[in-house]
Amino acid sequence: MTRPSRATLGNLLVIALLAVLAGLLLRLHLQERWWQGAPLASHWRIALGSVLAYAGLCALIWWRGRARDDRRGSDGQAPLLLVWASQTGFARHLCDRSAEALRAAGMAVRIRGLHQVDAATLQQASRVLLIASTTGEGDAPDHALPFLRGAMAQPLALPHVQYGVLALGDRSYGHFCAFGHQLDTWLRQRGAHPLFDTVEVDNADPAALRHWQQLLGQLGGDATDLPDWTPADYLPWRLRSRALVNAGSPGAPTWQVALVPADGIVPSWQAGDVVEIGPRHAPSAVDAWLADAALDGAQVIDGDTLHAHLSRAHLPTAEEMRAADTGALVAALRPLPHREYSIASMPDEGQVQLLLRRQLRPDGTPGLGSGWLCDHAALGGQIDLRFRSNPNFHAPAHDAPLILIGNGTGIAGLRAHLRARIAAGARRNWLLFGERTAAHDFYFGDELTAWHQAGWIERLDTVFSRDGGEHRYVQDRLQAHLDTLWEWSRQGATLLVCGSLQGMAPAVDAVIEQALGRDGKEALIVAGRYRRDVY
Repeated sequence: MTRPSRATLGNLLVIALLAVLAGLLLRLHLQERWWQGAPLASHWRIALGSVLAYAGLCALIWWRGRARDDRRGSDGQAPLLLVWASQTGFARHLCDRSAEALRAAGMAVRIRGLHQVDAATLQQASRVLLIASTTGEGDAPDHALPFLRGAMAQPLALPHVQYGVLALGDRSYGHFCAFGHQLDTWLRQRGAHPLFDTVEVDNADPAALRHWQQLLGQLGGDATDLPDWTPADYLPWRLRSRALVNAGSPGAPTWQVALVPADGIVPSWQAGDVVEIGPRHAPSAVDAWLADAALDGAQVIDGDTLHAHLSRAHLPTAEEMRAADTGALVAALRPLPHREYSIASMPDEGQVQLLLRRQLRPDGTPGLGSGWLCDHAALGGQIDLRFRSNPNFHAPAHDAPLILIGNGTGIAGLRAHLRARIAAGARRNWLLFGERTAAHDFYFGDELTAWHQAGWIERLDTVFSRDGGEHRYVQDRLQAHLDTLWEWSRQGATLLVCGSLQGMAPAVDAVIEQALGRDGKEALIVAGRYRRDVY
């Protein structure tokens, strides 16, 4: 039996109290009117009015707690199906917050508990996100039983479905996030296509939840600037250098950025890990806001200047400015959300290297994170940074072959893996990389070519879509070498895919399935030999 949520219990309690109160008032009123000699018809009118008022209150409570279904988002697409499976209510809470983020990005959403999802619901959906808790020793929440016995017992075909899973669990138990992975495996076996690898959350880990929020922003076209659910505790780093590395490219400007720790102590990280950057507004934007508000940006509040506080937060509206003094204003500021970037370097290089494309908002102004790193941050100035371990994209053993596939700025994460492999003496590396033009967009090209010539990269396949040639995209080149892909896989190779969530990643996934078969691809996933970091 499903345990009612706190919200449901609260609504039931309110209804019960209203019923008792309405009954008491009606009884007292009727008694008073009776002794005053009021006609019986009047009593019935009073009773009817009371019942209607009570019914209206009940309807209002139901309306407040109902599941909300959007019709169409600003992108014109049908609603995304957002599903929760929760034992204690945490997954349902995260589902509500996820819906809030997606709707803020202009996407239509409909929310369902897993017990409300059947085969027809899935067959009618095109995009599905599932937030699933694991209870006990790898069990599903109680209310998921109808789905397990119903939809999951049927031979469904879901090749039209794109999905993502947020798996909640506790590593102190033997079957960590087992139910989330069970859903992921079942959907893959039914032909559904993962938007990204399952995100595991250990005991409400803030970093994993920030990563999930980042993925939600990407699904929404990166159009939301909602504050992080769990703000990062950043460390101070310095901007050592930045350089435009694709001048003349038909694509968006791409920058290589180098960061060093402010205290000079380089921490350790693994190839595949990412950094979270705390962006700031352009100083000129904050100056303009302060001028309009007639406030002194040099005023110190809580150990920092008003200008610094504003640079890291959403700038208040005129209404918010009128409602508080500067101290209260600072206390009410909403921090800017973080931005994630793959690390292109290793600790022995003494710096964090990033490769990022400048994103533009609809009005043509630079995006929040890329604008800060590419345009606004001063050389030598402070950059707020923290690391996030990304075990789903860590490398295999160095004695196993490695196939690295990526496009665009996805080469950053792959470059770190190659650097680590070379340091370990591993030569069985196959890199497939795609971009627009060889002349302008072959990031780290000289270095990669030198590694190939020295034998550190056994196979190097590059494809440039605007240069013509036999193959246009990286998936086309991979398709041309199905036999080689199969052979490397038979020899124990791991596949790492890094780059675009739209286009490249699903196309590469289809080629891998063509080469290995669905069962062969599933075997790689289960063995941890097919990993993706897509965005």
